[in-house]
Amino acid sequence: MEKFPLKGTSNLSISSAATNHPLSADHTSYQSVASKTGKGSSSSSGSERITTSLTTPGVPVYEADEDGMIDITPGNGGLTNPNYPYSYAANGSRQDGVGAPSGSGNNGGAGHGGAAAAATSAGNGGDGGGLSSPTHTRFGRDFHHSDHEDTLTVSFSGKIEGISFAGMTDTSDDIPGIGQYDDFHTIDWQRDIARDRMRHRYIVKKRQDSFWDLLKGAHDAWSGWVCVLLVGLFTGCVAGVIDIGASWMTDLKFGICPQAFWLNREQCCWSSNETSFDSGNCSQWYAWSEIFTSSREGFGAYVISYFFYIMWAMLFALLAASLVRMFAPYACGSGIPEIKTILSGFIIRSYLGKWTLIIKSVGIMLSVSAGLSLGKEGPMVHIASCIGNILSYLFPKYGRNEAKKREILSAAAAAGVSVAFGAPIGGVLFSLEEVSYYFPLKTLWRSFFCALIAAFILRSINPFGNEHSVLFYVEYNKPWIFFELVPFIGLGIIGGFIATFFIKANLWWCRFRKYSKLGQYPVTEVLIVTFITAVIAYPNPYTRMNTSELIYLLFSQCGISNQDPLCDYNRNFTDVNSAIEIAAAGPGVHKAVWLLILALAMKLVMTIFTFGMKVPCGLFIPSLALGAITGRVVGIGMEQLAYHYPKIWIFSGECSTGDDCITPGLYAMVGAAAVLGGVTRMTVSLVVIMFELTGGVRYIVPLMAAAMASKWVGDALGRQGIYDAHIALNGYPFLDSKDEFQHTTLAADVMQPKRNETLAVITQDSMTVDDIETLLKETEHNGYPVVVSKENQYLVGFVLRRDLNLALANARRIIDGITGQSLVIFTSAQPVQNLGPSPLKLKKILDMAPITVTDQTPMETVVDMFRKLGLRQTLVTHNGRLLGVITKKDVLRHVKQMDNEDPNTVLFN
Repeated sequence: MEKFPLKGTSNLSISSAATNHPLSADHTSYQSVASKTGKGSSSSSGSERITTSLTTPGVPVYEADEDGMIDITPGNGGLTNPNYPYSYAANGSRQDGVGAPSGSGNNGGAGHGGAAAAATSAGNGGDGGGLSSPTHTRFGRDFHHSDHEDTLTVSFSGKIEGISFAGMTDTSDDIPGIGQYDDFHTIDWQRDIARDRMRHRYIVKKRQDSFWDLLKGAHDAWSGWVCVLLVGLFTGCVAGVIDIGASWMTDLKFGICPQAFWLNREQCCWSSNETSFDSGNCSQWYAWSEIFTSSREGFGAYVISYFFYIMWAMLFALLAASLVRMFAPYACGSGIPEIKTILSGFIIRSYLGKWTLIIKSVGIMLSVSAGLSLGKEGPMVHIASCIGNILSYLFPKYGRNEAKKREILSAAAAAGVSVAFGAPIGGVLFSLEEVSYYFPLKTLWRSFFCALIAAFILRSINPFGNEHSVLFYVEYNKPWIFFELVPFIGLGIIGGFIATFFIKANLWWCRFRKYSKLGQYPVTEVLIVTFITAVIAYPNPYTRMNTSELIYLLFSQCGISNQDPLCDYNRNFTDVNSAIEIAAAGPGVHKAVWLLILALAMKLVMTIFTFGMKVPCGLFIPSLALGAITGRVVGIGMEQLAYHYPKIWIFSGECSTGDDCITPGLYAMVGAAAVLGGVTRMTVSLVVIMFELTGGVRYIVPLMAAAMASKWVGDALGRQGIYDAHIALNGYPFLDSKDEFQHTTLAADVMQPKRNETLAVITQDSMTVDDIETLLKETEHNGYPVVVSKENQYLVGFVLRRDLNLALANARRIIDGITGQSLVIFTSAQPVQNLGPSPLKLKKILDMAPITVTDQTPMETVVDMFRKLGLRQTLVTHNGRLLGVITKKDVLRHVKQMDNEDPNTVLFN
């Protein structure tokens, strides 16, 4: 899409050398050239005119471009394909090395021969006969030069006007909006990467011109690092605010700190001199029942506390749902399915905008505080991606190039997980394994840096008020026994079953919500679910408490200071220095186990109805809670087995000493990883997140065993994880790189149009503005192949519908003489004998190197190209002649049909 110094299909032939060439200007198929010399040349005369004139009958004469560029095109009688460009070095030799003349352009400075040696340095006196190597681009041709080689802009008035790098200008400056995309459209990765490569080449070339250009080059080189630094800083700050706000509002449901109402319960009790207090309550903290009845105990106090718990939950949920509905509809849900789709190259305008960022940040605090069965970790990825998108516009390199912007968004997603769990390495791996579509090595480094900065900022804010930046830091003293791999794998299998049940049930409910009247009343649904959740949750202490606190409790070891019923063992803590002995479970443990089983059932059911509602809601914390409850119950069972039968062979004598050899908290950790892995289908990143989350590095093998077992069970019972399932449910055009295409169809079976249908094409030089506008009105295609002519449908290039509309509108607005009868020309040449209105030249918007396949290419290869190259469309040819087009829409529809699914469920554009 650039404007090049030597444009066209064949760039320049200098008279003194070109006459020796078999395809030179005196050949009947090549035309006259008029060029000019000037101050940039080593010619002895700065204003001499170099011309070669021909008047061959029957051959049209071509004139220069309006921007002064010369084009030499073989006529129809030429020996070569008229659409294939040959370019000539300044000595007259063709760039592909054919027919280099002898004795041309020796020492710079000898009359006309010196003028021809423009590819050489003006003062080095070297041989001018070397070839310059062409670099093919999608929107024209660019050339590499050594430090002493410059490109000449040759114009038509008779002198060389000096050195110019016109080819490196960004055409988006010429026509506003060129290179951008409409809403719900797919980006063309190859096109955007080519544009960035041209921009970078131009900046590197200009770096030697002045100190200012050197500074601009340095800024361009560092802009990626500066951008991810800012993303990390802002993400860490926003995460700290969200953590503090959610903690305060969660405690507000239970009571208030009258001395300083902005403090949560833990902070309020920091100033207390009491050595111990029940369930986090101290004399500084007033429960709502205490404010109204001066008592924390009794039926009346229980009813008042119950009422305030439900009231605050309803208020927070109402605010969250109302804010989402009024200001930012895209702020609902987890956001990860949409982020995956956006990173695969899909455009969803406003999904990563400032309003979505603000409402999602406030809404996640409110919905977590409402006590709903959801977490804030998934939405943190969305929030970080919003920050990355907004900050990328400070750097045009990323803000104006959709493919480059996705490198910043990948780093932002890593920062989101980093601050959600305090797990920077796990965040990078999560972005690589689960979210990102295109992840080059430099994006890996930047993601690592971004996640590091975000975690550092969050640690500085210290929202958890402890010395650890992780959410559930625990320390286990005992190593695991080899036999425990069996229950760990068993937990993985159970986690896979729980996850599969959850995914299928949640999809059924979301589908029902989508296609029934319930979907028309999102706020009402949120309030009903919140009310039911609050009513059921309050009587059970394990569902009443914050889910993160519950997970931390389940992960923890039982010690002297732990007063929870889960630790009601028949132990006698007489010697603090002795190891904790294994003991029989007391009545508190039995009661806690039953309450935990009830909590498991309640949380599983409520999460099914909660995930997908019109409030911000994540899935990581509920999944971890389900797994932690399951694991803790299994761990208590194993512990009691070891207590009653310490000498059986499975414990290898480890439990015969009387020490506590089984750690129930470890089982909770492994179970949490199993369910989360089954729900999301994560493996590597999940294990790293879990051991970063808990500090349990020595338990990597149990975590790996459980994660793999869970994934195998999940894959056996259902193909998709929760995020991929929601992508399919919402109809987003996402080609999963992990799936395999196992069918034997060919490109000819999928391309559009089908046989006996006409293909909408544009000819390179015979259609008028009216013809093209009629074509745009009658068809809805997002792009059109450009061919030589209707009869001779050999491919010239590809032009996008949006670029065509913008170019036509721009031309009518600013170019005089453009009418409906003006020819639209996609070549650099035009006939001089043009008696009609001025032609409109649109070669600058033409993609001259579209990806093509033959009609016999297997669809497996085509699908692979779409996945790995990020294609928007590919053109199908047969013996060089254009047959049809395959778009991403056609590929997705074909994959659905081959899998016996409804192809109309996908949102196509």
